[in-house]
Amino acid sequence: MRYIVRGLALAATTVLALVAAPAVGSAGAAQSGPQSLYAPSALVLTVTAGDDAATGTVLRAVTLGCTPKATGTHPDPRAACAELRAADGGFDAITTRDSGALCTKQWDPVTVTADGVWNGKRVSYAHTYGNACVQASTSGTVFNF
Repeated sequence: MRYIVRGLALAATTVLALVAAPAVGSAGAAQSGPQSLYAPSALVLTVTAGDDAATGTVLRAVTLGCTPKATGTHPDPRAACAELRAADGGFDAITTRDSGALCTKQWDPVTVTADGVWNGKRVSYAHTYGNACVQASTSGTVFNF
């Protein structure tokens, strides 16, 4: 019985200490105010085989965070974030094909998607290319992974 009472007292002390303690971030400093001064930008980008991202097979997927700095599993997050900023988040501008690229007209569709948040706004984008060559012929780096 004595151990149970001591255990309850220790648990109550721990809970009170946690409630009364200031929030501490990963750097060990107390946090105050908003968590971030930036509108969030975090995306999941995919390349899917087929003309429907919902039913196709995902071939590749990466994450991309752009605020406050470029991060994620994208192979070149800095360039991808810079490209998105230059296009003001307009994915259609990024998926425009380079007219000088030579590709076959074979129909073997590939769909790229972007889902998440860009500058604090929800994003759900999909674009289908006729084949992987056409997809690779875009001038951008966002979907180049």
